[in-house]
Amino acid sequence: MRESTPVRVASSARNTRNEWLSRVLLLVLAGVSLTPLFALALTAARPSMRFPLLWNRDHVGLSGAAWSALASDGLWQSMGTSLLLAIATGLTASVLAYLAARTLVRASPLVRRLAAAAAFLPVIAPPIALGVGIQVLALRAGVGGTLSGVLLAHLVPATGYLTLFLLGVLGAYDVGMEEQARSLGASRGQVLFRVTLPALRPQLLVAVLLGALVSWGQVVLTLLVGGGVVRTLPVELLAYVRAGDDRLGAAAALLLTLPPAIALGALQLGARRTGAVS
Repeated sequence: MRESTPVRVASSARNTRNEWLSRVLLLVLAGVSLTPLFALALTAARPSMRFPLLWNRDHVGLSGAAWSALASDGLWQSMGTSLLLAIATGLTASVLAYLAARTLVRASPLVRRLAAAAAFLPVIAPPIALGVGIQVLALRAGVGGTLSGVLLAHLVPATGYLTLFLLGVLGAYDVGMEEQARSLGASRGQVLFRVTLPALRPQLLVAVLLGALVSWGQVVLTLLVGGGVVRTLPVELLAYVRAGDDRLGAAAALLLTLPPAIALGALQLGARRTGAVS
């Protein structure tokens, strides 16, 4: 007992130091992450600021001029286009990736590895190289400069990414429940809608959100395949930056970060409800 007391004191002091170190690192990480967003909000709210001034004395009150300009600049329409593309990409890519992953789970290990490598290629390939190849195919198919062509372009990386994700999900999925349902006389449709989808609902929801996020931030594919005709929020943001309009560019950048933040919060909330995280 006498020897264990100093050990407990030293362990408690070490845990206290580690706790304080974790808090400091968390504050540093939060500062690094939130500082760019604060700069964007400051730029959008105070359009009259100029370098090197951080505070313009002639412009004390916060201004909503940037947001008013956005309403009349067609940016909300481009944001709606981005949302439409993201939702369509997330849903379609999830279906395609599920079918591919379901087939690959039953394949031989060699076929599974080759298919996983093929699905991983659009994810790791440089966007400009991937975009040029897709642009050639889109032009030959006659869908260049159209919303459907941009959707097909977004599906390429999104489907590859979700196939890898669902391969891991279905690899741990117990198909015995489906076999038991079939043995009791359930049809394929009943097994799908009453067994498979309810069992995989959280994972499939995550897949849809991930696919939507892959589409949401696409710039190169949208520009190459859309040809400047399909105006999404990232494309408008790039146009503002190239035009030197920091006010509208900052406001558009803040709008661009909003859906991913909501999606991340939804994923975190879902993970806590399922007990995946505490």
